[in-house]
Amino acid sequence: VAVAVTGSSGVAAAAGLYRYLRDFCGCHLSWSGAQLRLPDPLPRVPAEIRVTTPNRYRYYQNVCTQSYSYAWWDWARWEREIDWMALSGINLALAFAGQEAVWQRVYLALGLNQTEIDAYFTGPAFLAWNRMGNLHGWAGPLPRAWHLKQLYLQYRVVERMRSLGMITVLPAFAGHVPQGVLRVFPRANATRLGGWSHFDCTYSCSYLLDPEDPMFQVIGTLFLKELIKEFGTDHIYSADTFNEMNPLSSDPAYLSRVSNAVFRSMTGADPEALWLMQGWLFQHQPDFWRPAQVRALLHGVPLGRLIVLDLFAEAKPVYPWTESFYGQPFIWCMLHNFGGNHGLFGAAEAVNRGPFAARRFPNSTMVGTGLAPEGIEQNDVVYELMNELGWRHEPLDDLPAWVSRYAQRRYGAPDAAAEAAWQLLLRSVYNCTGTCVNHNRSPLVRRPSLHMDTGLWYNASDVYEAWRLLLSAGAALGSSPAFRYDLVDVTRQAVQQLVGDYYESIRGAFQRRALPELLTAGGVLVYDLLPELDGLLASHPLFLLGRWLEGARAVATSDREAEQYELNARNQVTLWGPNGNILDYANKQLGGLVLDYYGVRWSLFVSVLVESLNSGSPFHQEQFNQAVFQVERGFIYNKKRYPTTPVGDTLEISRKIFLKYYP
Repeated sequence: VAVAVTGSSGVAAAAGLYRYLRDFCGCHLSWSGAQLRLPDPLPRVPAEIRVTTPNRYRYYQNVCTQSYSYAWWDWARWEREIDWMALSGINLALAFAGQEAVWQRVYLALGLNQTEIDAYFTGPAFLAWNRMGNLHGWAGPLPRAWHLKQLYLQYRVVERMRSLGMITVLPAFAGHVPQGVLRVFPRANATRLGGWSHFDCTYSCSYLLDPEDPMFQVIGTLFLKELIKEFGTDHIYSADTFNEMNPLSSDPAYLSRVSNAVFRSMTGADPEALWLMQGWLFQHQPDFWRPAQVRALLHGVPLGRLIVLDLFAEAKPVYPWTESFYGQPFIWCMLHNFGGNHGLFGAAEAVNRGPFAARRFPNSTMVGTGLAPEGIEQNDVVYELMNELGWRHEPLDDLPAWVSRYAQRRYGAPDAAAEAAWQLLLRSVYNCTGTCVNHNRSPLVRRPSLHMDTGLWYNASDVYEAWRLLLSAGAALGSSPAFRYDLVDVTRQAVQQLVGDYYESIRGAFQRRALPELLTAGGVLVYDLLPELDGLLASHPLFLLGRWLEGARAVATSDREAEQYELNARNQVTLWGPNGNILDYANKQLGGLVLDYYGVRWSLFVSVLVESLNSGSPFHQEQFNQAVFQVERGFIYNKKRYPTTPVGDTLEISRKIFLKYYP
């Protein structure tokens, strides 16, 4: 049987191919595994199927994903991602690698010395925030070999993306400069912004050039010309000047001057430039960004030459209160994930309805849909749904039926128990309503205290029952890689809930001064439940700490670089800064991390509470924080190498935990 798939672009043809594989062959493709068993012979398509999309753009990525997920990727991993993007129908994506190599050249040409440049660039795991002017110097500098490798990677990324008909978005100048620029150009008019996110001026408080200063255009245009000479261009550029940082003035005229200066520095290098801006700032600092301020910033750029990403539209859309971004085009984005945290989560109904409501909005300027997670490789189902919606003209009318088909395709066979498990997950963890922020706040991954939040937006019993149902499908589906991944993920979620229960028992026992109960609950948590969870995670390749750390080391060209990159990788998922500045923001549940970081922390907490009851002295959170900080820092410097290959049988481990702990 010959089946012909054609499209108006490489991406359209690839999306058509995936639709055939999905709808006719029952196949599935995701970050956690592919199920590509093709029927023989191939199924016929009864009549021609034509699919058109109402969206000019299907966008993917977030400026932060570059650091939380892609930081250590090699070409093989990028190639897989770009294939997935094409099959998912994505036609607009950031191509951000290698920009520091170009900046290095530009800074040297401007007269900065290497010491000044080294004091500016952060380490690889924190570049996203260096690029947005939030940080400088932290965990740096960048070795020369890093620049060369990233350049090489970027050539291949843009070549492959363009060959498939994708539009690559390149970085542009947002206005932030290293301090060295002020030494070379003492008359340049630059002002220091405030500290960002609990960082003081040691690593934050970046210098922002005044929009009227002639150096703004000189630097911005020089950088973009260099970049275009290096990588070519598709005429769309990304720049974020005020990401989570308040501008120096709320005067609308000033804000228009800033956006106009950024845009002019783009058109100075490329007269056809379009600016793609993350709209995160408008909902993140609503007290500053009132309608007059938003309008001024947006109208500093000619109408139609700025595309705004309504970044968190599934929870806090900006278009409704800005009259559809005051006439500038926007892309309706699902952000979904913060910090690359693990944790089952989704707002399926908001995602299913949101894009279509935005298109029907009076005088809507919506030009596309997008995926904008801070971190990937989690909750595949939500991304599959969003990608499908990018090609639809109306919402799916039956999400439960859709999720049953999803389970069948994912595991390669119908299974009543697995499908029932997915129905429970859909109505619970994937059914967050209202303003949902998917930031894992479970006590498991947070620094212990007596005031931790154990609240859930769903019925815990639905996850326990889904766990039981998935386990019962193990004999039939155990050979499916995606099934094993989901079994780890659902078991992990169930254990995360149990940790919350044990924490409440520990806290209750302490408050009642019941030492035996405290010892029992604390002992079970520290000496059994957390080690069991660590063993479960260690049984699957995608839940290994070693994969993240060895990925960092593999990029290095010397022992010294390997050490620096590994410290970057360890710090990002734990302290996030020298002093726990953004502690546990990027928490992960990984084999090795649960035992040697979260487990050690809980052990200290329980022993301090026991000591407090024994001695009759009160528990002091501040003293505990100082002690536990040493434990947290100890993990970053423990020099232990973690395995990159899984150990043990996922099904057996999950069943063992189930028999012990199923409530």
